[in-house]
Amino acid sequence: MTGATLIVPARFNGPPGSANGGYFSGRLTACLADSGGGAPPAAVTVTLRKPPPLEEPMDLVRAEAPETLVAKIGTVIVAEAEPFSGDFDEVEPVSFEEARKAAEYYGGLVEHPFPACFSCGIARPGSDGLGLRPGLLPGREGVTAASWRPDGSLADAAGQVRPEFVWAALDCPGGWTVDVAGRPLVLGRMSGQVLAAPGVGEQCVVMGRLDGRQGRQAFTSTTAHGTGGRVLGHARAVWIEIPAS
Repeated sequence: MTGATLIVPARFNGPPGSANGGYFSGRLTACLADSGGGAPPAAVTVTLRKPPPLEEPMDLVRAEAPETLVAKIGTVIVAEAEPFSGDFDEVEPVSFEEARKAAEYYGGLVEHPFPACFSCGIARPGSDGLGLRPGLLPGREGVTAASWRPDGSLADAAGQVRPEFVWAALDCPGGWTVDVAGRPLVLGRMSGQVLAAPGVGEQCVVMGRLDGRQGRQAFTSTTAHGTGGRVLGHARAVWIEIPAS
């Protein structure tokens, strides 16, 4: 990994001036797989120590534990990626139409702390972002649903959506299971696994579920489903509430 760097383009932002946590986690996961001598880990945990910067090279180095990859700027650690050996609990999907209607209950339409977020921002022009609107489902406390039809800008040469965008889709539907608008949260840790890639224009549903709260932390699970309910990927996340200024 000597000399390897990671740069996040400005398009893929989350909070102002920093990367979307899910997208960044997906990119760092790919770097972990590329740097290993054997088979890549089935699932990965990415811990964010600092907000990942945009358009700034981050050095990628192996930690003392050889299976851990560290992204850093100078001596400052930005994030760490390592294999995840835990389990994922699937969040059962609703239909694509139900997920589309859930956008009516999307809290970000009223007050969005990060309106330019690549994943769920309401200020992204056209198809520049993922366009997710994860609304809370009536009758399912702490559960969100978002419809997603990925466009061609997210695909590789074979027409399949790249894994880092599935990671990005698994991000914000978890955060919006709590009142993000009233008490903004940022991603602290994300454990994820991408099992399949959706095709361009495929009708996908991304589900989020609040699993618990402890102090300033919230714990969530997310699952992305493709056509017919096939599972595209899972994630578990730890969110950290931003202290009031």
